[in-house]
Amino acid sequence: MPIHHRVICSTISLRRHPLDQALCLISDLGFAAIDLGALPGVCDHVPYELTAEAVTEVAGVIGRSGLEVRSINADVGDLNREVTDGEQIARNEHLERLFDLAEQVGAPAIVLPCGSQGHEPLQDLTTDIKRVAASLRHAAQLAAVRNLEIWVESQHSGRLCYSFERAQQLTAELTGSDVRSVLDFSHVVASGDDILTWIDRLAPEIAHVHIRDARRGDIHLSPGNGDVDFVSAFSALSAAGFSGDFSLELETDDISEDDRPAAALRAGELISSLL
Repeated sequence: MPIHHRVICSTISLRRHPLDQALCLISDLGFAAIDLGALPGVCDHVPYELTAEAVTEVAGVIGRSGLEVRSINADVGDLNREVTDGEQIARNEHLERLFDLAEQVGAPAIVLPCGSQGHEPLQDLTTDIKRVAASLRHAAQLAAVRNLEIWVESQHSGRLCYSFERAQQLTAELTGSDVRSVLDFSHVVASGDDILTWIDRLAPEIAHVHIRDARRGDIHLSPGNGDVDFVSAFSALSAAGFSGDFSLELETDDISEDDRPAAALRAGELISSLL
């Protein structure tokens, strides 16, 4: 089965390969587009110390691959941490380099996380979520100058907004902004929440979907090996009018490294069959 044009592959799926090799494998598998991983400690395909030279180098590698880039999944620090003026300037500079990269590779959006690693707030929950929202609003204002968007993975089982309840709080704080949400099935299920409830309550906010399977407490499973009900989730998204992309973010540990490309192909064909 050919890969549907809305099913794309995150470079996080092949994060242990150098970027050029990962892109070659993704293209050979039949994918036409990627999400670009730029998460320090998770996927280093984009250097965290992002200089102008690094931007040009990464953009060149991607350009030669012929793959389209649908988003850049990045991290610019803990958005719930109070920062000094100097730290804010440095964060702004990091964002601007990410925007440079997005422009050079044709990506429409940067994805940012929903706060620091861990579930405990750095000050208190209300203050922390307000800081995350304010940081995202600020980033979106900077991005809009470049005709780019900011998306947030508003529920992440390993971060501040780990639950649906906290994702709803963050979304409420972002009301009226241009920041939209990335729905990751695995983080919802791993946190013990319900994907259909998520879609029912927050469907208008969903810009993008990350695909991986999960069980309660475990996000590292390939599609079909966990508790995500993909058929029901896709049906609900279709009924809600979602027309965005589905990105395979196969940061899984139920397969060997040698089997990872084949597993990405199996996942791509599975998700394509649901569209």
